[in-house]
Amino acid sequence: MGLGAIDLNLLVALEALLEEKNVTHAGVRLSTSQSAMSGSLARLRRHFNDELLVRVGREYELTPLAERLLPVVQSSLHKAEEALSLTRHFDPSRSRQRFSVVMSDYVMTVFVEPLLRALAQEAPGIRIDFHPIVIGQLETETHLRCHDLMIVPLGYQLPGVSEAVMHDRFMCLVDPDNPRLVDGRLSLRDLAEMPHAACAVGKLTPADRQLETLGITPRVQVSTPGFNVLPFLVSGTDLVAVVPERLARRYEGFARCAVVPTPFPDVPLVEAMYWHHNRHADPAHRWLRETVREVGASLDDPVAREIADEIAGTDATHADRAFPELTAAS
Repeated sequence: MGLGAIDLNLLVALEALLEEKNVTHAGVRLSTSQSAMSGSLARLRRHFNDELLVRVGREYELTPLAERLLPVVQSSLHKAEEALSLTRHFDPSRSRQRFSVVMSDYVMTVFVEPLLRALAQEAPGIRIDFHPIVIGQLETETHLRCHDLMIVPLGYQLPGVSEAVMHDRFMCLVDPDNPRLVDGRLSLRDLAEMPHAACAVGKLTPADRQLETLGITPRVQVSTPGFNVLPFLVSGTDLVAVVPERLARRYEGFARCAVVPTPFPDVPLVEAMYWHHNRHADPAHRWLRETVREVGASLDDPVAREIADEIAGTDATHADRAFPELTAAS
């Protein structure tokens, strides 16, 4: 059958259906109604003479034919998008494009302000929708396809393409009147015995991994879905929180908390931008990545450069190297 005999837009619907394994979710992803997506599925079933999606209990599974179709369709659409983007021109000063970016509350706090300043100067018509990290979306390619960029710690090993954009290190937050605070410092014993306020992100942070290496299991008394609340939980309590330094400095004094060094060598935190390979050649996306890259570079300081040198050569595809194991200070 020649290409002119079928609607090639069905390939887009087919990819969404096979990846989502759900008519409703595929419709949301393509901004179309459930009935329209059901109609597309019916046409595809007739074309392939196969059910493609079959109900098993409360979920749907791919048929053997659908399993074989999925990588072929993904590759075909990727090549088509690359071909169409070769001649496209993107003018940020005139564009009204809308981008979708996922990042943690910590990155939003320290990164969004300089990013918006850069956009206001170069691309005043651009809109960016910021979304929080949702537990479970860091392990699948599907969520990466739904957003233009995801800015998350390097060691999460998201599929797709990645590039480090911001470096930081961890510090301790405590109430200034905490009796364990001696000469502006805490000991490893303090961290082992003090109650902790922690960010529950679904995976150990590099600082958590360091404590684990030192044989310390933090006694978490309270957890939150993000870092931004932690300074206010520490204030006026005996809690300690281990947070990225850039965020800690934002709240120093404002939330009545003391920022003190960790009682072990600096633990690097590397935030990277991830994107799906099908956006790699898109001119608008290249511009967005370059803008994010420049903002990250503008945040650089001697501390960040020192950390960057320490982790130079880190392979973005290897979490064990992205979150290096360190030892206690002598």
